[in-house]
Amino acid sequence: MAQQLAIIVLVDIGNALKANSLQDNTYLFDNMKLHGSEGQGTGDLVTSIHGAYWRDGSQATEQVLNWLPYSLGSIPPTVPRGYEADRARQSDSQALAELDALTAKPGDTGADPAADLKKIRKAVGTRVKTTRRTKGRLSGQKLLDVTGEVVTDATAGAFSYPGPVITDIYGQAVDEKIMYPAEYGSPDLVTDGWYWSATVDSSRPGTYAYTMRIQLHKLVQRGSETLWEPVNMTCESKLKVTTEPKRNGFTGAGLGQLPIESSSRGSGFAQGSGPQEATA
Repeated sequence: MAQQLAIIVLVDIGNALKANSLQDNTYLFDNMKLHGSEGQGTGDLVTSIHGAYWRDGSQATEQVLNWLPYSLGSIPPTVPRGYEADRARQSDSQALAELDALTAKPGDTGADPAADLKKIRKAVGTRVKTTRRTKGRLSGQKLLDVTGEVVTDATAGAFSYPGPVITDIYGQAVDEKIMYPAEYGSPDLVTDGWYWSATVDSSRPGTYAYTMRIQLHKLVQRGSETLWEPVNMTCESKLKVTTEPKRNGFTGAGLGQLPIESSSRGSGFAQGSGPQEATA
């Protein structure tokens, strides 16, 4: 059975957009550190892929990679799927309630209409549109900060960015048919129903580079509209494929018979999948 390997792609979106580059703004992790992966938590991750072969030299197992992109300094992806929409509805309800309260006291000479309207405007927040080139469902959402509160001033910069989206994986490892990546649909709510995965040919040792094309979203102002503008950037990483013979987990030797303690009635052996001498 293929082993599932996970690669976390953590992006500092705010700094990446300012620098117009993912260089030094991307942090990669995988779950193969104990098997030789290098550069954990940096932009220079080299993921260790352990392949194994049978005694006749044929490939024993393949590996499967799964990429999971996340945003640094944004609302956690573990919140419910409709969290942003729920917060937008709550803020609208709050603004309507405050507007009703304001219109109910027109003769109150002690009221400050300007202050009341400012409070209502703050409750409404800023609703953001998207362009046709934007991937995902961001249109109509309101700006939120990392605590889930609506943001009124889009120019302040204190808001939560939409998560990064991997749109393509290509490069040497793909061209040389070391891995076969594709985007798959999934009921997983964290990845918004889509994720990238790849089967790796673990029978060909070596170090192979690959490139991820990642889409970020930049907040722009066009006239009276606030838009999420897609920005495409690239991030490189590597795979290090090693192979070793398939071994018996009990003895550390090749696959075959397992030794069993001899008794006064004789000795026996547990039959394995290949020839191997066993001692009583």
